[in-house]
Amino acid sequence: MKYSPINRNLFIKNRENFTSKMKTNSLAVFNSNDIYPISADSTLPFEQHRDIFYLSGVDQEESVLVLFPDCPKEKHREILFLRETNEHIAIWEGEKLTKEKAYENSGIKTVYWLQDLEKVLFEIMTQCDTIYINTNEHYRSNVEVETREDRFTKWIKDKYPAHSVAKSNPILQRLRSVKDQIEIDLIQHACNITEKGFRRVLGFVKPGVMEYEIEAELIHEFIKNRSKGFAYTPIVASGNNANVLHYIENNKECKSGDLILMDVAAEYANYSSDLTRTIPVSGKYSKRQKAVYNAVLRVKDEATKMLTPGNIWNEYHVEVGKVMTSELLGLGLLDKADIQNENPEWPAYKKYFMHGTSHHMGLDTHDYGILTEPMQANMVFTVEPGIYIPDEGFGIRIEDDVVIQETGYPFNLMRNIPIEAEEIEELMNMSRPEIALHKI
Repeated sequence: MKYSPINRNLFIKNRENFTSKMKTNSLAVFNSNDIYPISADSTLPFEQHRDIFYLSGVDQEESVLVLFPDCPKEKHREILFLRETNEHIAIWEGEKLTKEKAYENSGIKTVYWLQDLEKVLFEIMTQCDTIYINTNEHYRSNVEVETREDRFTKWIKDKYPAHSVAKSNPILQRLRSVKDQIEIDLIQHACNITEKGFRRVLGFVKPGVMEYEIEAELIHEFIKNRSKGFAYTPIVASGNNANVLHYIENNKECKSGDLILMDVAAEYANYSSDLTRTIPVSGKYSKRQKAVYNAVLRVKDEATKMLTPGNIWNEYHVEVGKVMTSELLGLGLLDKADIQNENPEWPAYKKYFMHGTSHHMGLDTHDYGILTEPMQANMVFTVEPGIYIPDEGFGIRIEDDVVIQETGYPFNLMRNIPIEAEEIEELMNMSRPEIALHKI
């Protein structure tokens, strides 16, 4: 792995928190993700299932975690199963986890090779009443492929039909949404890498560069700083491309006078950051562009203040909508008649700001969190309002990642990343001698 070792106390604590929520005499199983094929002998890069990583720190394919806190045999209360490594695998695929290294990473003392899974499971399944299966119940999930976890669930329910079945996901939704300080530090590290990439492109962007060249500059800086790369598919959208919310082609020329909306961020140790900035190709916003930019920034600042313990996600978005409505009136994009005649199910402001303002983030960019339950301290949220004006040829979104505090203003993990329009202009023009000379 590119990242530095993570303090295993995080994973020990996570397992303790999870098992404390389990039913009496129950067992939970978590599987690694598959390595997904492309065609022939090609595969996608491996990405670990976030749940097994959260509970063990194991970042390797074909790994299985079993938790059985009431097991009569103490050594079987926590078990890791790993693919057995050998000299041949080491030569062809590289180093894999040994039993000793797995304990060092996870704090789990009992480690078996994967070939022993069915035998050991048979023994402990005779001692428990309930098995927790791990289904994906994220509110945005739309999975068409059968995962390794899905296959295991089918197999174990078929093999042990007399056992009661419970779900791990509701427990994990609550636990993973509230971050440990170690996790916050890892997200901060991802944000710091993102900052390096953003500062790099401020000195690179000029009329004539291609969107994919900006993407290349970012990935260079991210990997150079021990990230695997982008936390999600990068959006580098110049001009009217910014009005396509999930524009990912990144293949157009950046032209003088246009803006570039960059929704790009680094991961670190499987933890995500999530940044959006909108910058001028020519190094200077027009008067209209700056007016819209500052309106979006004011909405972001007001929305951030609302991220406090006890607030409900849906009600928060209603309040942000009111702030956005006021700004759109000020920009002349809406008038009072638009507000009076609006559909309550789709308020007038949605014409220019059609997505949500905030989502949980952490191990997943759109991380776990039950949206109908109150916000809590140490939840990490994005704040990302935008105004999109196809008729004027640009869209602006600004996004930071913040940690909810017990009291007071949320802590901004992206506080050092340039955000004020004047600072962005100044940094872009520092690297342009011809502009600097003209200003003199």
